[in-house]
Order: sequence, then C-alpha cells, then structure tokens
Amino acid sequence: MQINMPVDDKVINQLKIYDMVEITGKIFTGRDAVLPKIVKCIEDGTCEEKGIHLTGGAVFHTAVSPAGIGPTSSNKVDIEGSIPVLSEAGIKMHIGKGSLKKETTEALKKYNSIFLVTPPSTAFLTASIKSKRVVAFPEEGMEALHEIEVENFPAIVAIAHGESIYDK
Repeated sequence: MQINMPVDDKVINQLKIYDMVEITGKIFTGRDAVLPKIVKCIEDGTCEEKGIHLTGGAVFHTAVSPAGIGPTSSNKVDIEGSIPVLSEAGIKMHIGKGSLKKETTEALKKYNSIFLVTPPSTAFLTASIKSKRVVAFPEEGMEALHEIEVENFPAIVAIAHGESIYDK
C-alpha cells in the first residue's frame, strides 16, 4: 500500500499487521538523544514555535549521518518511552525495529497510531531520501530532529490496533 504523508485516521484504520507499505512525503527522524526533548516540548507546549508539527506525522527511529540511515532498536527506554506521548500529540506512525511492550501496544491502539519495522539496510533505505533538513535541536548533531523527504520508503506494519506480529 502506498502511504502519502501526512497520514490520517482513515489510512491508519485500513492497515493491519504484516501489511507492506511504501511511504512518500516528509517524516521526522529521532532516537535516544532527541526524543526526550520532543516529549518535553510537547509537555511545555513549545513544539509549534520550534517548527515541530506532529499531527499526521511519522517518526523514524534513526540518526541521520553521511553514511545514511538505518533503524535503531525502538525498545530502548528513551525511544519506547516517547511513543505514547508522541502518539497522543498526533504522530500516527513510529518506524524502527524490535518488539515493544504490551503497554506501548495499548497506547498505540488508544491513540490510533501504528508501529512499522524496516529492513536494517542502510543503502536501501538511504536511496529513498529526496531531501533532509534539521528541524530542531541541532546541538545533537546527527541525532538532532531531522525531517527527511522520502519516496517509496519501505516498511512492514508490526503493531496495529492492539495486535503485534511479535505476539503471533
């Protein structure tokens, strides 16, 4: 299924675990260093003034380096801990790798968000990037909040509507 960003509930409602998708449009990247900062700006209401618009968005758990992009483990404390807050704030898709806790699966269901996994193939994923820019927290270097524009970025739905491929 082709997904164009930003995404809405109608699209999310159509997706089920094991679906293969290709994402086109702008998505955020973030991991251990920056995601707690995004959670803080959500909590203190400063995301919009920082140019961080989350509604209908996606966050790919990666850094952006000259070597390319590749998923990091999404079950790291600072990454997985950000998923419920980001989902409540409007993020619809979280992209990374690895299984997540049952509580996180329930939070995704509550906020009608999903978790997708990508192949850990830097060259393959990097080829889908059309542009990239730092949105916020440039002091974090390659772990700053980036926005990348992708075309036909491949992913598999791993958690949707309370179901997980890791429970099968």
